[in-house]
Amino acid sequence: MADLPELTVQGWGPSSSRVATVADREDGAGPDDGVLELVPDSGDVLPRAARRHLSRELGWTPRSTPPVPVRDIALAPPRLPGLMRARFVALLGEDAVADDRLTRLTHAGGKSYLDLLRRRSGDASDAPDAVLFPGSTEDVAAVLRTCSEHGVVVVPFGGGTSVVGGLAGTDADDRPVVALDLRRMASVRSVDVPSSLVTVGAGMRGPALEEALSSEGLTFGHLPQSWEFASLGGYAATRSAGQSSTGVGRFSDLVAGLTLATPSGVLELGSAPASAAGPDLLGLALGSEGTLGVITDLRLRVRPKPRSTRYEGWSFRSWAAGLAALQRLARHDLLPDVVRLSDPDETRANLRNAAGVGARALRGTLRARRRGDGCLLVVGWEGLPTIVRARRSAASSVLRDGGAVRLGRRVGESWARHRFAAPYLRDRLLDTGLLVETLETAATWTALPTVYDAVRRALRDALTTPGRRPLVMTHVSHGYPTGASLYVTVLADRDDDLPLQQWLTAKRAATDALLAAGGTLTHHHAVGVDHRPWLAQEIGPLGVDVLRTVKQRLDPQGICNPGVLLPD
Repeated sequence: MADLPELTVQGWGPSSSRVATVADREDGAGPDDGVLELVPDSGDVLPRAARRHLSRELGWTPRSTPPVPVRDIALAPPRLPGLMRARFVALLGEDAVADDRLTRLTHAGGKSYLDLLRRRSGDASDAPDAVLFPGSTEDVAAVLRTCSEHGVVVVPFGGGTSVVGGLAGTDADDRPVVALDLRRMASVRSVDVPSSLVTVGAGMRGPALEEALSSEGLTFGHLPQSWEFASLGGYAATRSAGQSSTGVGRFSDLVAGLTLATPSGVLELGSAPASAAGPDLLGLALGSEGTLGVITDLRLRVRPKPRSTRYEGWSFRSWAAGLAALQRLARHDLLPDVVRLSDPDETRANLRNAAGVGARALRGTLRARRRGDGCLLVVGWEGLPTIVRARRSAASSVLRDGGAVRLGRRVGESWARHRFAAPYLRDRLLDTGLLVETLETAATWTALPTVYDAVRRALRDALTTPGRRPLVMTHVSHGYPTGASLYVTVLADRDDDLPLQQWLTAKRAATDALLAAGGTLTHHHAVGVDHRPWLAQEIGPLGVDVLRTVKQRLDPQGICNPGVLLPD
């Protein structure tokens, strides 16, 4: 069995990252020196100016609210019967079955705000009774058959990064629960360079895959914010979208086939390059969130490593102008590979909370250009140099016609360097008494402004109390010919008496609002527990019945991740 990861009760890793943006003088647009640091290297939670700004914005009183020590987290004794444990040992080996305290804690829940609040308060009631480490599809199939026969719930565990309660394993019959950790299934099975295909185990992480592909001159290029920790199987089970998905495609676009082990047998789904042999059953596994079985192998489409990469920043006077420019790029098939348009609140917060000479210079430049309350756009292109130059030139023309001012390469390059820092920062902000959470949706270009307004209004109404108000920041992070995503970050003074209810009320109001305005229930976070009450509104009651029927055939005893995806 591989070594267990470092236990991280709060979030995805040590709080050692920083967020920064910089700008340069290309096209005379910005300063040439300095770094805008949101989190300084000294280890302080926030620069003094950022703390003052957030206190004014939120009515927030900074305070120390650390999590309980790991030793004080409540953990019930494992409920797995001794005979069942012996059965698993016979199937997998003694080293592949663990029920010690540390292993169970590291596999307890995911990384949603609610998950983190519970863990910080010392509640690990969602911890599995044991953790199994299968080494093959045959191992997984055998475990699922055994669990189905004996009434043991199975929760697939990739990187533990679900932010919608996808690892809850809530069972109405309160049966014992095992987590299925696929880290031993993390090898590259084959690389087909002429066909641009790679076959990998579902337990592999993105960094390991990129390293393995590099020697062949290839890249996968799927880079969600959870890239450092999430597994490829988890991406498939949640229909993940990466930061370059506007150009590369969503994870589901990159899957040529997969293997799904279920309690009723093993399915080999998908074929390359294409097939017309009936409905595409691959789509049943993609987004199934472990409710139909366990994804064990993936056949993925890869591409040559880009010979040229270009990231840069632009500024718009208004949110409406930025959306209009992106819509025009989409209409003419000119969207860059990376698109990230921040609204005025997010842009203002990033600029005001930044520190250093470069930050002051950039703020001064934007004020001089009457863009102090504007919107920042980060764009990026990857590929062959000639193609990158041609795409960038055409897109830049459209952006300028839309009123954008170019801020230069350093803004974009700094974003790329620090693109995975936000989860670390969130953990540190939680320590200071803040509510910090995100939600996301997508809508057509026509509906996008209405959805944007509706979600912001709902969150503000739900989280505003006498003397306290939220900061609601939004950006577009994925563009499509017909529309785009909206990613919303919420900061508010945490209600220390009812912190869970505070967010549940706000989340419910925001979800109702975005659905009524024409948004989708989720763009890339998946359904999990948090979104399942609204699934029937998204796919219809008949659609839910179809999924239930499929689950009954593949998982007749309902042992695969119950309580997730499908409404009660």
